[in-house]
Amino acid sequence: MNSMEETRAFLKKIGLPEGDAYSLPTSDKRFSDGGQYRFEVPGIQGPKVMKALLESMDEYGIALHRVTQTQGIMRLTDSEIAQMVELAAQWQTDLILAIGPRATTDTSASVNTPEGVRMGYRLRGQEQIVRAVEDVKRAVRLGCRSFLVYDEGCLWLLNEMRKAGEIPAECHFKVSAHAGHGNPCAAKLLESIGANSINPVRDIQLQMLASMRQAVNVPIDIHTENPKSTGGFIRHYEVPEMIRIAAPIYLKTGGSVAQTHSWDSTVDDAKKRAKQVSLVKRMIDEYYPEAVQSPKGSIR
Repeated sequence: MNSMEETRAFLKKIGLPEGDAYSLPTSDKRFSDGGQYRFEVPGIQGPKVMKALLESMDEYGIALHRVTQTQGIMRLTDSEIAQMVELAAQWQTDLILAIGPRATTDTSASVNTPEGVRMGYRLRGQEQIVRAVEDVKRAVRLGCRSFLVYDEGCLWLLNEMRKAGEIPAECHFKVSAHAGHGNPCAAKLLESIGANSINPVRDIQLQMLASMRQAVNVPIDIHTENPKSTGGFIRHYEVPEMIRIAAPIYLKTGGSVAQTHSWDSTVDDAKKRAKQVSLVKRMIDEYYPEAVQSPKGSIR
């Protein structure tokens, strides 16, 4: 047995895949309701746009399970948060708010440099951790229970606070693609420190995604398309296979409408994002019609 074979054997011994899953095995894991996939629309920054999106989804007759705001809690007024929480309750969808203080709102310009690309949106200094927690506490007071996390240390702390009763036990934490994770070992680590769902890098290949699914039980969130700032590539034809090999999976759709991750979407943008979801649903119905979508109202 050579050195590489020994490494693969050890990975197998500790319950991790020996390598990327080129055979693309079918995942038998499911959401608690039995569904294989759910839809998520990111980049919805306020109540007016959120309402337009939800109304448009109703027109297409497609259940939307998640709406994600990406500019940060600190960019919203109390009234806006309360309105978004109310809309989520009315439409039986999960509202995910991004934790506000992150690299893009720090006092450093590093995120705007080539080095910043490698840093992701991680936090610099313990004060930023404290401020991030304050962002979460504020949104919790206003009724939100799901949060987009950009930093592993912040995730670990929030999980400890959740276990200690400092924040509600029903809080859920979704790890952003901007944290830059793309392998089973990283996914296993994130799950172990409290991640309730994991968004890997946007260009993760199918065999990599399949191996990541083997390593964790939490849902994996996959970009079916992307803003121009993160490549602009559209993966609609891959979606049926994504579902088959990576269930339970959230299909993050509508991003190609935006120029950037924190694009200030308009009402018209929201309608375009809903159309993108309908195009993905058509792909599923055409090429994997037996795939099971979670029913409307399934958010946990």
